[in-house]
Amino acid sequence: MNSSLPKSQVPPKRIAIFLPNLGGGGAERVALASAADLIDRGHKVDIVLVRAVGALLPLAPVGARVVDLAASRIIRAFWPLVRYLKRERPNVLHAVMWPITVMAIVAAKVAKTDTDIVVSEQVALSRRFASSFTEGLLMRWTTRLLYPGVNRVIACSADAATALSELSDLRRSEIEVIYNPISPPKTIAPSPEAEALWGDADERLITIGSLKPQKNQHLMIEAFARLTSRPNAKLMILGEGPLRAELTAHAQRLGVGDRVIMPGFFIDPWPFLASAHLFVMSSDWEGFPLALAEGMYAGLRIVSTDCRSGPAEMLENGKYGRLVPPGDAETLARAIDEALNEPPKSEQMRHQANRVAGSAMVDRYSELLTST
Repeated sequence: MNSSLPKSQVPPKRIAIFLPNLGGGGAERVALASAADLIDRGHKVDIVLVRAVGALLPLAPVGARVVDLAASRIIRAFWPLVRYLKRERPNVLHAVMWPITVMAIVAAKVAKTDTDIVVSEQVALSRRFASSFTEGLLMRWTTRLLYPGVNRVIACSADAATALSELSDLRRSEIEVIYNPISPPKTIAPSPEAEALWGDADERLITIGSLKPQKNQHLMIEAFARLTSRPNAKLMILGEGPLRAELTAHAQRLGVGDRVIMPGFFIDPWPFLASAHLFVMSSDWEGFPLALAEGMYAGLRIVSTDCRSGPAEMLENGKYGRLVPPGDAETLARAIDEALNEPPKSEQMRHQANRVAGSAMVDRYSELLTST
């Protein structure tokens, strides 16, 4: 995996990072952190997007070139990507998330360039499409046919790597595991905006994630409503998505509408994390949840569903936070209640976050991408 040359002696390369867009997800934040580090090392970086939109677009690092394929759908980006590869001939094309990965592999073959292909997966693929037989079959067929021919395959956790191995028939040893790195500021402090949102809350629970079925915020709100002995607690859900109205109505039905705060998406979540007491995650499935690592780095107490994949690895099977079965509101509520009764272990949490999601993960990305 590692380059045999010191950082300063690795010859400069042009590296393209290919994603659908720069929406506010963890995969996009990881790509931006990787791009910034590669530029710092003297490489040229193109961030190639199916469409140059997304909340994180302003965070593209100085020195990176954003290439807009200007396609309305992923499939329509195929020929623009082929033309880009023929014209620019990058040394490495790093494609992030299926089916973007499949498009990159085929486009490179059509373009007939000598570009090295690196693919990375940010979730346990077998879980992602468990409810769709057709998409699951297509995923299995394409990964088995195309992934064995690429230069590197990356998964964001050991469990995600195992799932990919089972799906694609790649040997587990052929899949590199690199945990998603976080990018914390030098100083983490609450902001007046965050404090104002909490109001007079004595106990502050926070979560970060898109408002979509995978994150199962319905379960979180139900668990929160069961904390009847904590009437001054509030739950803040940072994020935006298609389930906003449904989640708002759910909180109202359960009688906690005035204590569930949904202020939307924020590029910088750290002031909100710094003002909270406990981070809770209720996902049905993940890959390596970056927001959970951020909550750990902020020193918060942690309660998470033990979903596939990521949380158990990050929390060392419960050593650094409580893990509960997915879909169980009563157990989730009990774990939250117990965690709030315990003192925080901020330094231990921050140390663990650095271990699993610190700058060493960015280094591993850069070393792998420049040593293909």
